[in-house]
Order: sequence, then structure tokens, then C-alpha cells
Amino acid sequence: MIGGVEFLNKEFFWLFLAIPPAVLWYILKHKKQTAELKISSLKGFKLTHSWLPKLKHVLFGLRLVALALLITALARPQSVDVSTRTKTTRGIDIVMAIDVSASMLAKDLSPNRLEALKKVAAEFIKGRPNDRIGLVEYAGESYTKTPITSDKGIVLRSLKSIKYNTIIEGGTAIGMGLATSVNRLKDSKATSKVIILLTDGVNNSGFIDPKIASELAVEYGIKTYTIGLGTNGMALTPVAILQNGKFQYARAQVEIDEELLKEIADATGGKYFRATNNKKLEEIYEEINKLEKTEIEEFKFYNYDEKYRSLVILAGLLLLLELLLRFTVFRSFV
Repeated sequence: MIGGVEFLNKEFFWLFLAIPPAVLWYILKHKKQTAELKISSLKGFKLTHSWLPKLKHVLFGLRLVALALLITALARPQSVDVSTRTKTTRGIDIVMAIDVSASMLAKDLSPNRLEALKKVAAEFIKGRPNDRIGLVEYAGESYTKTPITSDKGIVLRSLKSIKYNTIIEGGTAIGMGLATSVNRLKDSKATSKVIILLTDGVNNSGFIDPKIASELAVEYGIKTYTIGLGTNGMALTPVAILQNGKFQYARAQVEIDEELLKEIADATGGKYFRATNNKKLEEIYEEINKLEKTEIEEFKFYNYDEKYRSLVILAGLLLLLELLLRFTVFRSFV
């Protein structure tokens, strides 16, 4: 393709190989047609200077250019304007339930669990342009950070603003986080409804039992993927707040109720994952992205604009000009 123009019959370009032999033939023929006369002196002849004999080669040049244009026209140059229309045939509504308890500031992921999650979740959201996504925060209680929406800019800004705060009651209320997420999706008309619930601890707060919340998810046809976030063994975790407002860190045992998370995932038709480092967390979201595919039907419309006509017309005009010059201006020389 050259400048947006493609050639349908490129094989005709092989005809350009005939041009060099044609030029060689013209040169040899011209030498044979040039008469020579040897005389001892030119004093008896009157010399005249004319530019017409020198320009007679223009006729052959016009014919060569016309031939090149015709070969290009045979190659069928055309430009293609492609317009695309997509139709989403299967939409997915997703709620991401994020644990924002103090333990999410543990440094076993870089720079900490919460920031690592936000980075990976942002890429996940960007990769779902055709789905609606909402955010739920929970610690000792839960609330909706962002209702499900197709505006990814709003979701990404809300995700970026998530941070640990003392406004939410401390603890880890997995049942509350799951129940709030179900409440966001229960009235959804989407073909597929999904919750991605992430925690780094055990259910120790809230007045809704996680198993009751998972039964609600089953009732409304909501699939739940659960993620346990934290390394195996010990992790550098916040254990107190100093007078200057900063956290005091100490190594503490990572406790994740994996059995509970597996039960929630199995009951709702989802899957449980364990993220022990940044790379593993990325892989988990990539796998969920593959498992929950939105079906998109794409229609392409092609508009072809043929370019050979102008080349044929130009070649015809050059041949006509050659004939006109041959039988008028250069008639005495050819």
C-alpha cells in the first residue's frame, strides 16, 4: 500500500521490465537511422541552428510515460475506506469489592497491598471498555464507592482516591462487603453479573454472615470471584498509630480465611485465587479478564475508490500529444 492506495493486480508491475529493452532498442534504431556524409570542408555550406531535431526524443519519452501509466492502471490502484460498527451482544456488570482495612497497608506487596491492588485493578478496568463497573469499599462496615457505570473515567478516579481512613469502622466485614456488592447488582439486567471480592484477612466484623451474603448472590445469579491477598507466613504490617499519626510496623502472621473464600466462590460459580506477590495479583486479574469475556459483534463496511481511470485518461492524452507533435512540429524529422 502506498499513501493509502493499494494495488489489486500487482503482477502487472512485471511489465515494467519491458521498458529498459524498449529504451535500448530505440537507441540502437536511432543510430542506424542517422546518415553520415564525409566531406573535406564545410565552407561551402550555410550552417543553421535549430532546436527541433534535438527535441524529437521527447516523442519517445511521451510514449514511455504513457506506457508506464497504462501498466500502473492495469495493476488496479484503489483506495479503501473502512468503516466499523460494533454491537455488544453480551454485556457484563462487575462490582469490585475492596478491603480497605489497616492490614491492606502491609508491605509484603510493593509498595503495599492496597496500592498494588489499585494499580492492577486500574488496568483491569481499562481492559473492559464495553462493561459497566462499580466499586464497593469495606472494612468493619461497607459502602458503595461508585455505582455500576459505563463511564470508566469516573470509576478510575474513584479507584485512585481509595485509601485507608478512620471514617470506616475497623475490622474486616467480608459478609458486609459481599452483601453491599450483591445489592448493587441484584436489579441489573445484564446477561452476566460478577463480583470480584478481595480481602487480606478473616471475617471478624459486621452483622451479615458471609455465607448468607453468598446465598443472596446465588439467588440473584451473581458469580463471585474471591481473592486472598497476602504472602505466605509473616508480613510487615501496621500494628499501631504513633503520636505523629504515622503507622508503626511490625512483622505479623498473615491470616486469610481461605476456606471461607473458597466456599463463597464455589457456591456462586466463581473461583478462588491467592495473590502472594504483585506478579501473581496481575496474573489473577488477567485470568478473570479471560474468564469473563464480553461478546462483541463487529461489522465492517468497505468503500472502494478506483484510481485507474485517471491514469488511462492521462496516458491517452500523452499518446494523442505524441501523435499531434509527430505529424505537425516534428514531421520533417521523424
